[in-house]
Amino acid sequence: MGGGTGREERGESMDFALSEEERSIRAAIRDLAEREFAPRAAEYDRTGEFPWDNVRLLAEGGYLGMTVPPRYGGAGASFLAFILCMEEVARACAVTSVIFEVHNSLHIEPILRFGSEEQRERFLPPLVRGERLGAFCLTEPSSGSDAAAMETRAVEVAGGFRLRGQKSFITNGGQAHEYLVFARTGDDPGRRAVTAFLVPRDSPGLSFGPPEAKMGLTASHTTQVYLDDVFVPADRLLGERDHGMRVALATLDAGRVGIAAQAVGIAQAALDTAARYALERRQFGRPIAEHEGVQWILAEMAADLEAARWLVYRAAWLQGQGIRATEEIAKAKLFASTMANVHVPRALRVLGGYGFLKDHPMERYVRDVKVTEIYEGTSEVMKMLIARGLMERTRQGTGAG
Repeated sequence: MGGGTGREERGESMDFALSEEERSIRAAIRDLAEREFAPRAAEYDRTGEFPWDNVRLLAEGGYLGMTVPPRYGGAGASFLAFILCMEEVARACAVTSVIFEVHNSLHIEPILRFGSEEQRERFLPPLVRGERLGAFCLTEPSSGSDAAAMETRAVEVAGGFRLRGQKSFITNGGQAHEYLVFARTGDDPGRRAVTAFLVPRDSPGLSFGPPEAKMGLTASHTTQVYLDDVFVPADRLLGERDHGMRVALATLDAGRVGIAAQAVGIAQAALDTAARYALERRQFGRPIAEHEGVQWILAEMAADLEAARWLVYRAAWLQGQGIRATEEIAKAKLFASTMANVHVPRALRVLGGYGFLKDHPMERYVRDVKVTEIYEGTSEVMKMLIARGLMERTRQGTGAG
């Protein structure tokens, strides 16, 4: 899968065909999501109950850790296959998709990439089986986009480290069994001297705030995480000491592709809903789908949605090839999240007053999609990354594309 720019050194191609395996995986998870996740999405949104039933179904289907090699219990699927699944799950239930994304992209992937062989053999199989759920702890009350400004500290002691600090806006907080925590291990104020640790939920001194009351994704529990002198054995240090920001930034690249796919999935659900309603609703003696004003809303959404989808697939393909694609990923996340936040509210307008009612899924889509412009890198940060790449190529005289 590629969307090439002609830069041969990046290994890009122009093959737009999904493999037979990828098509099969997409069809299977679409069936699961439509049959099991979509019918329960409104109830989870209403109650705020964590959707453990859906997580168990994902585990039974082999979708947790699906990119993990078979020797660790995974399916060895492509990263693009995972992104196809993200899109389908988000189309049915956005809450389940973000839990799925954090577990796979932000917890399992860094263990696979940066963990020792002993850590992979120890931690990956229970995560793949769904016996353990993962979380990612980077953001703090005083450090969001500027992650290197974190204040959580890890002090070396006999046999390991003691962690003290607080993390904010942690998806799966209090529900996950394992937490990938980033803490400062030195006095360097920049990116160096940050280290990544794998912290189990039952660690003494680890505690959680109540789930935040959010605008959308209400059943995805987002909490504060408190580390009060939490001891972490040395064998739970992930990657090299003082090089944790490398782990964090590489992990966020994968996560941002997942959030871009989430935006595409929610937007597809909104378009499907609006198009069906336009065919059923009659005004002035004919279906509103025959009125030009409605047609233009749907046509513009369909065109921008398809453009976003292929930006996301291209970013996923590059990520899966092991090609560093921070700028391409930023473009995909920026465009997909912006597209969704422009068009999903417009799709609601097709439904008129019905779309504004709490018992209609369109109202939920509008609330759920907003956060795609914020988490795992705001749109403003994505623009900074894109501009940085553009200016560097301009300075080098290698072109803007």
